[in-house]
Parts: sequence; C-alpha cells; structure tokens
Amino acid sequence: MGMRHVVVGIMVLGMAAARPAAGAPPDGMSPSLSPAARPNRPEPLARQHGKASFYSDRFGGRKTATGETFSQNKLTAASRDLPLGARVTVINRRNGKSVDVKVNDRGPYVRGRVIDLSKSAARKIGLGTQGIAPVTVEARPSVQETEELREAVRQKAVAQKPQPPDTSVALAGEGLRYEFRE
Repeated sequence: MGMRHVVVGIMVLGMAAARPAAGAPPDGMSPSLSPAARPNRPEPLARQHGKASFYSDRFGGRKTATGETFSQNKLTAASRDLPLGARVTVINRRNGKSVDVKVNDRGPYVRGRVIDLSKSAARKIGLGTQGIAPVTVEARPSVQETEELREAVRQKAVAQKPQPPDTSVALAGEGLRYEFRE
C-alpha cells in the first residue's frame, strides 16, 4: 500500500470522527430543534378531484381576478376555491401528466369542473382537442410564495376531510381504459 493510500485513509477517518453522530444537533442547537428530534409529519395537502377545461380564446387580453392580463401562453388557472396567487399542481388522471400553475382567476362555473387552465397548461397535461379531462388538483403550503398564501392553503387543507393519496395510474388506448391502484 502506497503512502498516498495511507494519507487518504487517515483523512477519511479523521473527517468521520470529527462529524457529530447521525441525528445529533449541530453545535449550539438545542436537541428539541434538531431535525432528528422533530416528528416526521406529512405536509397538509389541499386536494380536489374533478374535471379540468381550458379557457376559450375570447378571454385572451382580458383582466383576471388578480388584475393580470390573461394570456393563453402563461401557466395559469382559474379556481373557485383556492386562494388567488396559489401555486398548484394539476394532474391529468387519464395519462398521469402534470403541470404547475398559478391561480390568478375565478371559475370555472360549470358543474363538475374544478379548474380552468390556460391553453399552454392544458397542452402540458395532454388535454387535447376534447378540452376536458379528469384531474386531481393539489396545493401544498410549502410551495407558496408568501406566508399569507402558505397559511391560506394550510387552512384549506386542514378543513378538508382526510383523503387517501391518489396512487392510481391510468392507461388508455384502443377505446379501453385500465386503471391500476396500489
């Protein structure tokens, strides 16, 4: 064994000995504040199931509920229930594709629909020419831009009845639809 191997081995052992034990708090941090001491609680999740559609071209250039000018090219959406400005993930339950959008308008006002998407967002999840698809909409407090939005989404999530996570994957083709659930 060469001198280089001995030196490298001693360095590795020295670094391992200098590190605190796994789960131990860093110097100066109270054990109750260390990540290892905190319970691993899942983040509350505001979730909606329903249908998504996309905006008609006639809305292009109009003002949204937030005062922004609507554009089919931006990744935006309209929701009746979620806070304006919230960041949400929309998952197409037919093909599993998802897109992250910003809620900047109110709607849709059609029964059974939970979200209206810009055409750009609709294309990303494969909404296609039919323009309507079953979706799951998820809002997480941790991805919101402001504390006010984080709290609004957290309250929305806590107020919902607990729902099991949607682990289904749907496959479609030749007029058949198969759905697999864990």
